[in-house]
Amino acid sequence: MELELLDRNSIDHLISKREGETKLGECIQTITNFSQSELSSSSASFVLLGISEDIGPRANFGRAGTSSAWDAFLPKFVNIQSNRFFKGDECILLGKLSLNHLCYSKDINDLREATKVIDKIVNKILSILFSANKIPIIIGGGHNNSYNNIKALAQANPEVNVNCINLDPHADFRALEGRHSGNGFSYAFAEGHLKKYAIVGLHENYNSEQMFRELDEKEISYTTYEDIFIRNLISFKAATEKALYKINQSKYGIEIDLDAIENIASSAQTPSGVSVSETRQFIHHAADHENAAYIHLCEGAPSLSPHPDQVGKLLAYLVSDFIKSRKEH
Repeated sequence: MELELLDRNSIDHLISKREGETKLGECIQTITNFSQSELSSSSASFVLLGISEDIGPRANFGRAGTSSAWDAFLPKFVNIQSNRFFKGDECILLGKLSLNHLCYSKDINDLREATKVIDKIVNKILSILFSANKIPIIIGGGHNNSYNNIKALAQANPEVNVNCINLDPHADFRALEGRHSGNGFSYAFAEGHLKKYAIVGLHENYNSEQMFRELDEKEISYTTYEDIFIRNLISFKAATEKALYKINQSKYGIEIDLDAIENIASSAQTPSGVSVSETRQFIHHAADHENAAYIHLCEGAPSLSPHPDQVGKLLAYLVSDFIKSRKEH
């Protein structure tokens, strides 16, 4: 199996210990055997999973680099203070799926076939997490994995609709032309796994007219970045609330594409996007509901940044914001 489990020793060497302080990594939980029974026996509600791949983005003509997110995130996360706001034993630090070895080709067809293989691997892991009644926190890789997150959640909850909220400049609702990072939601919708979909911050410059027609025909809720920040027709908070009203009556996933955040190294880095603080506020509000079933932080590419540790630290902030908000329910 491509899953590399983390153990106590591999975490300890990443921790900068200081007398009088307790870091998350010192008290975070691990498991020795990846099974539903061992996960279910843990008191932790949250499971952190890294996905190291950029096959999906490259299959969508994007840049490589999203495979580096987990390794930049991990040392920053384990050195967060464990305190009254967030205690390390609330989480299981599972490990990383290393998947780039599945395709070294530059051919688009090969990359899309490899993305289908990634689908099966990630879906299997997430199905076990959801079946164990855990809340996955998925870090790294491309937005192709939104399909796997949604599908696994739907399979684990066949009696309810599964919805999704996405902070993203791109709808990722492209044609069913072979799997890649631009059509995770359209595949999930076409196969019946995704019922309601809401997007905040779409960039009018980077979604085709055909895309907007498709969203309208499928009754997908969206607010554009320009309506929020340029025309001031709706506030960012109101746009977030509008999206949540659309989807939070049933179990839903939270998808965060780091392409949405201004000047953050990602597969499609933007000079015009939401701020880090706005992203954190979005996660806080989106996670503040009992139906919030997972969060996926994708498309970050620390290896493309002159300061990769800052991208890792950002991911650690976003994860802690999700946990602090979600654990109240």
